[in-house]
Amino acid sequence: MSRSTNLRHGLTQDDGKTILLLGATGQLGAELLCALTPLGQVHTPGRAQLDLTQLAAVRSTIETLRPRWIVNAAAYTAVDRAEQEAQQAFAINAEALATLGESARAVDAAVLHFSTDYVFAGSGTLAHQEMDATCPLNVYGASKLAGEIALAASGAKHLILRTSWVFDSKGQNFLRTILRLALERAEIRVVNDQFGAPTWSRDLANMAAHVIRRCDSGVGGRLGEMADEWGIYHATSQGETTWHGFAAAALERYARLHPGVPLAKLIGVPTSAYPTAAKRPLNSRLDCTRLSETFKWQMMDWREALDAVISEL
Repeated sequence: MSRSTNLRHGLTQDDGKTILLLGATGQLGAELLCALTPLGQVHTPGRAQLDLTQLAAVRSTIETLRPRWIVNAAAYTAVDRAEQEAQQAFAINAEALATLGESARAVDAAVLHFSTDYVFAGSGTLAHQEMDATCPLNVYGASKLAGEIALAASGAKHLILRTSWVFDSKGQNFLRTILRLALERAEIRVVNDQFGAPTWSRDLANMAAHVIRRCDSGVGGRLGEMADEWGIYHATSQGETTWHGFAAAALERYARLHPGVPLAKLIGVPTSAYPTAAKRPLNSRLDCTRLSETFKWQMMDWREALDAVISEL
């Protein structure tokens, strides 16, 4: 499916549908708000209005709003800090998901939730499929896996979208950090033995809107009859690279648009030379075949997405 075809899905107003969007101020959440608005009335309580650690408030909000869909882009994402803040990570990434699922089931809402490649140990070189054995290497990954399990156990209609290496022209992400450091330093060391697919938050958001529209229009029948379609999907850009490869491509594109601007020298190093509090998987490749076959959506190639984002900076 071409990019232009992807963008045509889900862009007309569909009155009567209420969507509760959590995490709307993050880089993915902001794109989701734009993508979901044409589908109905989108409610976006911020953390001040709805703290996911306050489970009674979560239940009350869902009971009062009675949304058709709950889209959860909120998460505890401080991967290294989570090693020291496990309780907080599990409260937001796991315990809140159990409550979201139970509350969604009570009002017959469907939940679309974003998860991560960090649920896998990252061994081997093949792309992970949805039903492959999980084995998180760090607290963050363990908390996200616990959230997946809790949501599935709740009995709510749900879609779990595992993604990786999310970037955008806004917010805090690897791309923006690398470009900032490249303008400040003489050289940058970036790991070159972790493989994955950098994924544009806008492509994820447009995909989510497309999936919701397909569900509402009867993929596999009515929502309550979609036994085969609910569950876990992998959703990352096409192609693969390393963090070093991603950084090199970003600097090359930036230099092309800003000739004459001095940029740092990029040095590739193994993971062992760049110790972090949380262990990272070496293989973050995810097989997106199920997403493509079920919902007829092809994610962008990461290089195409990078071109689009660099042009916005």
